[in-house]
Amino acid sequence: MSGARELGVSQEEFRTTQEWVYHQVREAILRGKFLPGHPVTIRGLAAELGCSPMPVREALRRLTSERALELSDTRRVTVPTMTPEKLAEICAARVALECQAAERALPYVGPDELERLRSLDDRVSAALADGDTEAYVTANLEFHFTLYRLGRPHIILSLIESLWLQTAPLQHLVFRRFGVQELPDRHRDLLEAISAGDPVRVRTAIRQDIEEGLGSISAEELL
Repeated sequence: MSGARELGVSQEEFRTTQEWVYHQVREAILRGKFLPGHPVTIRGLAAELGCSPMPVREALRRLTSERALELSDTRRVTVPTMTPEKLAEICAARVALECQAAERALPYVGPDELERLRSLDDRVSAALADGDTEAYVTANLEFHFTLYRLGRPHIILSLIESLWLQTAPLQHLVFRRFGVQELPDRHRDLLEAISAGDPVRVRTAIRQDIEEGLGSISAEELL
């Protein structure tokens, strides 16, 4: 896992090494450090992170239970590949959950929160204009989860995170092949809907953002 230490979270911020390792591997998946079909070894991760195999083994177990990784019949851990049927199901689940999370957050968005979201969207727009995949992924992730966390949706948020973990490797693979310049961006529509306090428009913008983003992945890229 090249770049695990680049995520910028010190071990001191976590109560246990096990939590820190889990966070590092999870963030690496979300930020495109692993791609579909990529094998993940306990020994390799332990060496990269400078820890013993035990917390790595537990992190992989947790991420496998969250479907971010999968365990084959030969006990090999890999980043899952995707099928059109699975992607469609994940897309529908994300729409349902993220629309609900965004609507729940709406009453908690004041001037300061709205300004924070606008600042994050400026970063997204700049990354798209520059074709900077890594900056886009980071800013887009922070934009969405900054909004969702405002409504304090603990159970919903964990489900959303699990779905993002499942699609992130494939999306990064597509970004690397084709860039991010042509990606649709519904954040402006979403910010206008939030500013107007309009839950219907908020849900519409979230749905379009998800469907257009995942819809840009062709069937050929899933095989």
